[in-house]
Amino acid sequence: MNALTPADLEAIARTPVVDPPEWVRVQLDTGGIAAGAELVYGALAAARTERQLSFALLRAGSVGYSFADPVIEVQDAGMPRVLYGRMNAAVASHLIDEHLLAHRLLDDHIIATRQRGTSLDTAVTHVLVRDTSGEGSRTESLQSAFNAELKRQDLGDRVQVVRALDVGIYEQGAVVQLLPGAVTYANIQEADIALIVRESIAGGRVLENLRWQTPDRQKRIVLRHCGEVDPDSLDDYLRRAAGYQALRRALFEFTPEQVIAEMKTAALRGRGGAGFPTALKWQLTRAQPAPQRYVICNGDEGDPGAFMDRSVLESDPHVVLEGMLIAAYAMGASRGYFYIRAEYPKAVERIERAIGQARERGLLGDNILGRGFAFDAKVRLGAGAFVCGEETALIASIEGRRGSPTPRPPYPSVRGLWGMPTAINNVETLASVPPILRHGGAWFAGHGTPTSRGTKVFAVTGKVRNAQLVEVPMGTTLRQIITDVCGGVADGRELKAVQTGGPSGGVIPVQHLDTPVSYETLQELGSIMGSGGMLVMDKTDSMVDVAKFYLRFCVDESCGKCAPCRIGGYQLLQILERISRGRGSASDVAQIRRICLAMQRASLCGLGQTAPNPVLSTLRYFNDEYKAFIEGGPAYVRKISRTAAPAAKSADEARRVPAAGETASGLLAAKS
Repeated sequence: MNALTPADLEAIARTPVVDPPEWVRVQLDTGGIAAGAELVYGALAAARTERQLSFALLRAGSVGYSFADPVIEVQDAGMPRVLYGRMNAAVASHLIDEHLLAHRLLDDHIIATRQRGTSLDTAVTHVLVRDTSGEGSRTESLQSAFNAELKRQDLGDRVQVVRALDVGIYEQGAVVQLLPGAVTYANIQEADIALIVRESIAGGRVLENLRWQTPDRQKRIVLRHCGEVDPDSLDDYLRRAAGYQALRRALFEFTPEQVIAEMKTAALRGRGGAGFPTALKWQLTRAQPAPQRYVICNGDEGDPGAFMDRSVLESDPHVVLEGMLIAAYAMGASRGYFYIRAEYPKAVERIERAIGQARERGLLGDNILGRGFAFDAKVRLGAGAFVCGEETALIASIEGRRGSPTPRPPYPSVRGLWGMPTAINNVETLASVPPILRHGGAWFAGHGTPTSRGTKVFAVTGKVRNAQLVEVPMGTTLRQIITDVCGGVADGRELKAVQTGGPSGGVIPVQHLDTPVSYETLQELGSIMGSGGMLVMDKTDSMVDVAKFYLRFCVDESCGKCAPCRIGGYQLLQILERISRGRGSASDVAQIRRICLAMQRASLCGLGQTAPNPVLSTLRYFNDEYKAFIEGGPAYVRKISRTAAPAAKSADEARRVPAAGETASGLLAAKS
C-alpha cells in the first residue's frame, strides 16, 4: 500500500463522510466483550445472513456507558439513529426484525441522546418515555398514557411510544424525548400529556416551559470519537475522525518550538495525576543536547475500578499514536514506546495494529509525509506492578531491569531511558494533543478553570447508579458528575463520600461535593486529581475499612526499596487492622499521624509519599468513626458488620476477573 502524502490527507479532509444508509455498530471494548458483545455481534451477523439483509455490520470501541454494556448503535433509513444498551444475542436477533424490518424501536434498551434539540423542524416519529424517580416504576403507565392520547388525537399509527433504558436526566419525574429532533421535556404531569401530543407532536411547536434546558455536563474532547471510529481501521480514523490532520499541520505549518508554544497556550497539564505542564516537559526534553531523545506513553493503569486509559487505547488507538508523533516532532525524538500493562491484551493488540498500519502507510518510519521527520514506536508490556507507573520505575522496566524508583533529580527529561532525555506522558495527555493542534490552544484553554484548563476523563464507579466513563470540563463539581451525569447513588441510598485518585488520593465527604474539580481544589481537600478514578460511597461504607483497603494495596505494591514506605506502610496497616477489630487505643491516632508524616517526607517515590492520603483524609473528615471503633470496641465492630456492605463494583469491572496486582490507582504523582 502506498505511503500517504500531505495531498492525500488534504483530499481526505475535503471529502464528506458518507455512511451506508443502514448499519449496526457494536461496541467491542473489554467491558463490552466481557458482557457478551462478541455474542451480540455474532447473532447480528447470523441474522443478517439468514434474512439475506444488506445492512453494514460495524465495529467500534466504547462510548463509555459501562452500566449498559453491551452497547450497540443502529442507523436505519427513515429512522432516528439510536443507542441500545444491555443487549444480548436473543435481543439482537429480535432487533433485526423490529428495528430494521418493521421499523419499530425496542422497549427498555434505548439510551437517549444527550445532545438535546431545541426545535421540531422534522415531524415526530417516536417518543421516548422514562420515569426518572427511583427505579422508573411508572414508565409503563406513562407509555400507556401517551399511547391513549395519541390514539384519541388520531396519531397512534404515526408515532411510536418507547420505554427508554436511560435518558440522562435523573430525579426529575416523568421525562419525554421526541425523536428525531431530541427535544426533551422533564417533570411531566398527567395534564401535560395531551398538550405535548397536540402542540409538539401534531403541531410541531416546542413547549419552552416544559423543555429541559440544562445543558449536558459532558464535553468530549479525548473521548470524542470513542464508540464511533473502528479502532482496527486506519482508514476509518482518517475518514471519520480527521485522523493525522493535526500531524500534517504540525509538520507543515508549525516549527517544533511553535508546537510547544501551542501546548503552552492550551495550558495542557499532565493528566496522569501530577498536573505538570506538558509544554514545559517537552521544552525541557528538547533543550537537552543528546544524540537521541525518547517519548513514552504511560499506559500502566492500575487503579481500582479505573479504566480511562484502557478505554481510550482500545477505542481510539490512532489518536494516541498521533499525539505521540506530534510530541516527538516537538521534542526532536525519533523513538517512542507504549508502556501498557500486560493485563490489557485488547489495548495492546489494538495499539500494535495501529502502529503496523501507520508504518505501512508511511506515518511511521523515515521521512514521514515527505517532511524529513523520522520516528518509530514499539510496545512494551507492563511488569504487572503498580510501582511501574512511576516514571523512573517505568524506565527501569523498559530497560529490562527491576521496576523500582530511583531518586530524582536528574529527571527523565534530562536523563531518562538509556540515559537519554525522555518525555513521559500518559494516554489522556497524548490523546488531547491532536485536537489542540487542529482547533488551537486557545480553544482548549477556553474550557475549564484559570489554573486547570481543558477537560478531564473520570471513571466513576462504586455505589453509583450508572457507572461509566465521563469527560467534563475542569471546574465541574463532584456533585454534578455524580448526580447529573451518573444518576446519583445506587438503590436510592444516601451519599456519604467520594474517593478520588485511588490509593494516592483522599476521601472527600458529602459536605464538600460542591467543590469544583481542579488540581488545586482537590489538593486543598486532602485529595488529588489522580489519573481519573472516582469511587462513590454511601452511608453503609466504613471509612476505616476504606482507608485500610487502600493502605493494604500500597503495602502489597511497595517495591520495598525505601524504609519509610516499606516499614511505615506495614506499621500503619497493623494499627488500622487493630482499630477495625475494635482493639485500638486512644494513642493509635497520634501514632498514625506521626507515621504518615514520616512517609510523606522521606519516601523515595510517589507511592510512599501519597499512600497516607486515604488515611489522613478519613481521619480529617471522619474522625468520629475512628473514635467509635476505638471506644466502642468489639461490640461496635459487631454492630456495624451487620449493616455495612462492601462497595459495589462498576458494571465494567464487575464483569471481568482482575489480574494479579491489578487493584489500585496509578502512581498519581508520577503518571504525567
